[in-house]
Amino acid sequence: MAVKEIEVRTLSGESTTITVSPETTINDLKHLLKLSFAPATSSPNFHLFFKGTKLNLQCKVSSLAFQSGEFFVLIPFTKKNKPQVENPSFSNDASAASSFADSTYSDMMQEFSYLRDNSRKFSEGNNNNSNGHGDDDDDSFKSRRIQGGNIDKDERNEGHPYDLLWNVLRSSDRDLFEEKNCEKFVEVLQSMNCLSSPYSGKCMLLSEAIFRTSDDHASCLCPTWLRGLVEAFALLSILWAFLQLQTERMTTSRLKQVLGHLEKFGVGICMEDIEHLSVLCPKVVYFVNNDMEPKNFSNALVITHSSTKEADKFASKLEAGKTCRSLSKIFNLMKKWESSFKTSLWETIKLLMSKKNYENLLSFSLEDLLLFVKKGDYVLERNEAKRARRSSSSASNSHSVKRRCHDTSQLLPSEMVEHLRKSIGSDGQMVHVEKIGARKGSYVEIPNELSDKSKSALKSIGINKLYSHQAESIMASLSGKNVVVATMTSSGKSVCYNLPVLEALSHNLSSCALYLFPTKALAQDQLRALLTLTNGFDCGINIGVYDGDTSQKERTWLRENARLLITNPDMLHMAILPLHRQFSRILSNLSFVVIDEAHAYKGAFGCHTALILRRLRRLCSHVYGSDPSFVFCTATSSNPREHCMELANLSTLELIEKDGSPSSEKFFVLWNPVLPLRTELDKSEFGIDGRNASDKSLSPISEVSHLFAEMVQHGLRCIAFCKSRKLCELVLCYTREILEEVAPHHVNSICAYRAGYVSEDRRRIESEFFGGKLCGIAATNALELGIDVGHIDVTLHLGFPGSIASLWQQAGRSGRRERSSLAVYVAFEGPLDQYFMKFPQKLFCGPIECCHIDAQNQQKRPSRSISIRAIEAERYIVIDKQLNETLEEIEESRAFFQVYEGAVYLHQGRTYLVKDLDLSRKIAYCEKAVMDYYTKTRDYTDIHIVGGKIAYPARVSKDQLPKTTAQANPCSVTTTWFGFCRIRRGSNQVLDTVDLSLPRYSYESQAVWISVPQSLKIIVEKKYSFRAGLHAACHAVLHVVPLYMRCNLSDLAPECPNPYDSRFFPERILLYDQHPGGTGVSKQIQPYFTELLHSALELLTCCHCSSDTGCPNCVQNLACQEYNELINKDAAIIIIKGVLDAEKTYFEGHPDSTPSC
Repeated sequence: MAVKEIEVRTLSGESTTITVSPETTINDLKHLLKLSFAPATSSPNFHLFFKGTKLNLQCKVSSLAFQSGEFFVLIPFTKKNKPQVENPSFSNDASAASSFADSTYSDMMQEFSYLRDNSRKFSEGNNNNSNGHGDDDDDSFKSRRIQGGNIDKDERNEGHPYDLLWNVLRSSDRDLFEEKNCEKFVEVLQSMNCLSSPYSGKCMLLSEAIFRTSDDHASCLCPTWLRGLVEAFALLSILWAFLQLQTERMTTSRLKQVLGHLEKFGVGICMEDIEHLSVLCPKVVYFVNNDMEPKNFSNALVITHSSTKEADKFASKLEAGKTCRSLSKIFNLMKKWESSFKTSLWETIKLLMSKKNYENLLSFSLEDLLLFVKKGDYVLERNEAKRARRSSSSASNSHSVKRRCHDTSQLLPSEMVEHLRKSIGSDGQMVHVEKIGARKGSYVEIPNELSDKSKSALKSIGINKLYSHQAESIMASLSGKNVVVATMTSSGKSVCYNLPVLEALSHNLSSCALYLFPTKALAQDQLRALLTLTNGFDCGINIGVYDGDTSQKERTWLRENARLLITNPDMLHMAILPLHRQFSRILSNLSFVVIDEAHAYKGAFGCHTALILRRLRRLCSHVYGSDPSFVFCTATSSNPREHCMELANLSTLELIEKDGSPSSEKFFVLWNPVLPLRTELDKSEFGIDGRNASDKSLSPISEVSHLFAEMVQHGLRCIAFCKSRKLCELVLCYTREILEEVAPHHVNSICAYRAGYVSEDRRRIESEFFGGKLCGIAATNALELGIDVGHIDVTLHLGFPGSIASLWQQAGRSGRRERSSLAVYVAFEGPLDQYFMKFPQKLFCGPIECCHIDAQNQQKRPSRSISIRAIEAERYIVIDKQLNETLEEIEESRAFFQVYEGAVYLHQGRTYLVKDLDLSRKIAYCEKAVMDYYTKTRDYTDIHIVGGKIAYPARVSKDQLPKTTAQANPCSVTTTWFGFCRIRRGSNQVLDTVDLSLPRYSYESQAVWISVPQSLKIIVEKKYSFRAGLHAACHAVLHVVPLYMRCNLSDLAPECPNPYDSRFFPERILLYDQHPGGTGVSKQIQPYFTELLHSALELLTCCHCSSDTGCPNCVQNLACQEYNELINKDAAIIIIKGVLDAEKTYFEGHPDSTPSC
């Protein structure tokens, strides 16, 4: 019987191929996958989809019409258990509100099941990650999981208050104080009596003492009196939730009754303990008289005084007919209060310790703490904090009031963590510290198969033994195999390809090799390393770089003499393959093709490079009779072998991924600036408006600048990674201002490194950083790749870089050469950064993303007229008018964001004022100036559909295509600049606005879109923001595109509304190709748009995250142009459902037609 090979993929890019008989059912296939495919093994529940359709379990493989390149998609899901319970019978004296509770009981129970399943899923996910990870034998991975200490009792679902309430409401009498329930209640309270961080779950005292204690197994250091306070608050919070579900208020008489009952079960909490809570945290726990309206205290846990039974009867029930809070709101309030209570209590304790010079919590008692608060010392300290923050808003610099360290003594990375915690991090910004243990190296002798020349060359650079993965890779390459080396950053991967290439070239004096690097800087870096290594070889191996900076004379010499040619895919595409006859000597004798940093080849750039490599292989095989071996080196990813095989269209490839290099101890700190961590009450108290966009971006910039200064002044070499060029310049500028005060001799030892600088400046910065003249650099991801700039002690990361792989790649730049290191991730206030701050395990235990390319995409075949990276040819030159020197070249699409008449322009941390902009010659003239303000453009970007104004175009019978009204049209993407603002530094006060008259920037692309009915807009806007719903819907549709085709999501962009733009926004769900000319992806997904909507709806409804803004699993997008602002998951669900209903209605009236495209 014939067998079938079926490819199964996940949304994150993992894939496997499984061989089955045609009679195999989908149910059998799922069992096979659970035995052999890690994502299926780790997911207790999953569906299989084919062409966007969920497959029935009894469906046979033979019934599916497979075409070449088609595959199944595995989608995990959370099973929705709906418990069968009898209708509740509340007591007869319940008010009218009780009948309302009766009618909503089943809904509440269903919501409980979601919460409970979600909690269990989280717990199971942690267990699966630890048990099912492919690298369980890796000591460093185990160390990372153990040292992080992220999984507490709450996450393991032991003693969880949700389970307690779940069991109570499932019981027949739903009585929290029934004997068995009381016993469970006591267990829950005992498991929640630690002052743990609401963000990491770790004991705050343990975190404070982690670098001073020798007890690695301690889980809590709270003294008895502190445990009692936390336990009292837990009791109060759970009791409040239960009473809310019973539509009762919290009263003192009810509370006394409960405490008296729990005393029989050994609970020692009394009313005095509750009163202590209101003294210590008056904004969280509040007593009111029974004649006061609770709505005035909606942000506090309110207890109503009741001295008589009559008063208690009056106050105990919620007003008749008043809407009961939903479960999600109740639990969100519980989490919010827990966070506020613990944060406030911890700040009060730290203030007392600082004021009285107490060494630890054992040095004082609860009475001392209460006395400190009651005497007013606490209020004075808080008032000082208020004044500091108020002065911060009016100071000339936002960071001028920050407590600064003037000490310049040398510190180790581990010492720096403790130093930061006590100094600039004393406000609680350090929300998590992940300690990643050192890993011992695995060394082997240099293989005897290598020649004496190779051994001598290795010894000349100080290598007497090889790492195990180096030896394995070298021997595989010399045996003729294609190889990919996927090990950690700084693991000596260059030796893996340099040695076999030089060995082969020294044996055969005709052999040649071709090296491809994604950047010119990497090519120059490897040239230096190669020249050092070849000094040990007697035979002459001519080596040279052939790129855009190579002169014509050097190019001629290299074509005639070089045996090892270093270049990049762009040059291969533009100057080598079209003129291949001039390179016939090299191509005829080509033995090796080396492709370093292979993870950089993804998306449109990866697709173009894949087609170029196919052209290279065809020329070698059919014209010149050569068949070179390939060696790839790549950072860690989920699919290195599959990615590289697709990149070069190889049938076989040996994967080397067991890393034999040693790694040093690393501390990875998650740093959340104070502003985002304040509760709404704190914000109101300090006069902070969390919605202010300037404040949002300013605080993290200030924080990372202080961190940068701390590293430099304490002798730690540092790279501060920033997401944009402007952020690089701002961080450099602010850091220099700080250093001028605390360590003026270091002011000139830091600089910026980014795209746009002329090549001479970039090479100079690289050389000075490598040589030690510079000790700190603020850089974009231009330094993410493996350019050798010497030893780095610390990496700082301002905001999430776009992928977990990029974050680890950046962090891997520190800690080379077996020295300990530090990485600090500083969060912005956006939902994505805050998500990782709240759930650190998503960073440290989650999977690394896959690399995607679609070499089958024939929409845009590269030609000599096409830039394979979509690099713009038109640029603006920025000139220092006084020195007549070129400072920078800026791409046309970016130019007007940075240079226009009156703009404040930043270069190497120095401020310039743009005096003149010559549009015809594309030159901006500027002069150095000292200003107390910065400028920001006022602009907007529109996507105009060409020929897409008709909602439902003429119908054409196309039985082969799915029915959809979605259209794929050419579009123009246009940015308009209409003015700029002058904004005072520090206070962010808008000084004035100035009109601009600049040319628009526009490029042609392609888009796929579907209209949203006007009637749906009216429905949504009754409760939500329609724009926020459209924004979330576009994100959700984008996320499910990999279900239907192979692509990199960076090739597509969703239409994202600007939160501050009040102009008309089109009523549509739209995705467009991000690159000029389009990549063809949007056109390919048009026939499946209805299926995309169905899948997006399932994605949203199956994700039970509680926030309106969703999470990265549903509507938040890593690359959102508007940083996931103005986004609403619930509105998106309504919109997508409405569009699908409109589609169904339309085609029911026209069953034999689909709209033309």
